[in-house]
Amino acid sequence: MGPVGDYVCPGRGRACGRDAGAVERLTPLADAFLEAEDVDVSASLAIGSLAVFAGPAPPFEELVEAISGRLPLIPRYRQRLRPVPFGLAPPAWVDDPDFDIHDHLHEVAVPAPGGRAEVADLMSRLMSTRMDRSRPLWDYSFWEGLPGGRWALLSKVHHSVVDGVSGTDLYQLLLDPTPTQRPGVPDTWRPEPEEPVVRYTADALRELVSSPLHLTGALAHAARTPRRMVRTSARTATGLLTLSGALRPVHGSSLSGPLGGGRRYTWTNVRLDDVRTVRKAYDATVNDVALAAVTGGFRRLLLARGEPTDAHALRSLVPVSTRRPGEESIPDNRVTLMLPFLPVEVADPVERLAAIKRRIRSLRGRHEPEAGEGLTNAAEFGPFPSVAWGMRLGWRLPQHQVTTVTTNVPGPRTPLYALGRELLELLPYVPIADRVRIGVAMFSYRDTLTYGLTGDFETTSDLDVLAAGIGASLDELLERVPRAG
Repeated sequence: MGPVGDYVCPGRGRACGRDAGAVERLTPLADAFLEAEDVDVSASLAIGSLAVFAGPAPPFEELVEAISGRLPLIPRYRQRLRPVPFGLAPPAWVDDPDFDIHDHLHEVAVPAPGGRAEVADLMSRLMSTRMDRSRPLWDYSFWEGLPGGRWALLSKVHHSVVDGVSGTDLYQLLLDPTPTQRPGVPDTWRPEPEEPVVRYTADALRELVSSPLHLTGALAHAARTPRRMVRTSARTATGLLTLSGALRPVHGSSLSGPLGGGRRYTWTNVRLDDVRTVRKAYDATVNDVALAAVTGGFRRLLLARGEPTDAHALRSLVPVSTRRPGEESIPDNRVTLMLPFLPVEVADPVERLAAIKRRIRSLRGRHEPEAGEGLTNAAEFGPFPSVAWGMRLGWRLPQHQVTTVTTNVPGPRTPLYALGRELLELLPYVPIADRVRIGVAMFSYRDTLTYGLTGDFETTSDLDVLAAGIGASLDELLERVPRAG
């Protein structure tokens, strides 16, 4: 895992960093996560993961020193968002002149006895607390009090900063591939002076006026490769037709509806070898099998609630990374989506997996991910006030098209360490908002696939039913795998 070096900003090809000579702004997609919090006062759009380490726990100041020595590897951790007056342009990343690492690292004592219930409760409370936008949008909390001398580090980063893939990669920048701790790196950082508000506003106004020129330039560039442009346009058009089908509302169930401010959290682990066994037996992907287990879990949850397992009750937003090789460390959001119905109506586990395979392949074959990517790319070239107004309107209108979110991020297969202590497990967290009462985050580390489940506090007191159902659904598929002889 290497340091974050020079990279290119998304949108209009601007280079990022101190030497770029240009303002680095949020993309419309990243800004949408801020808009969601502005509209939904109960939402906290931060993603995170809890890394649990073998003991003994290090002294807190030793951890502070180690992270301080890695800060130059993550420039975004010393930048805050600066809004633009009148919303003329997206907020910009600027150096925080008052940066203090102690504002972002906190000691936490896990309530006794430090078991599963206490960890889940603490995770939900810390992750559902909103982040202070006047500071860089990240926090680490150092947990002590886990059984067996174990300790943990909760990484919390706002979704406007990173997506799941880059968030995981930035986390690894603080970890080591061997028990030997890597030394810190030279730090010559000095905050850039803040631009006067008049000039800052004028720069945004110039960008707004020049936005048609950026669009014209992009079209001219595309016209130089007409065959590629035709192929891309055809795929995007096909995908938009497919995506338009997702405008139809899902059938009502207790899985979606108004949310309160509190959250619940739980998790369950399955063996990656079991997932691969099923994948190989039924010519599926790891993601197919993981989604099939989630679908089986939701089916059990609906049945336990005495509700029908309706074929059109559970549509999931499935994020799809658009990152190319080598872009994992770029701190921004590079994702599109698919919106499949998960077949909770199918009782047979093998048929349920087959239905998942068909639906995912169908959406990919009809280029639904390309359509979502095309829309987000097009938004970057439009005048920001109109784009932001559309985003804001979209958040204010209650959505009835998505029931849950299921995100899957592959993690490292080899052991990682911090301050010489082995990383034992990683528990992922995905935020929920806007009538989505349950979210599912999947993350693999070494030989384990962990499902982190976030639920609305008021309406998901039975979240453990879903967790148990996920494991049971995978067991059902394993039992049906044909045995040689």
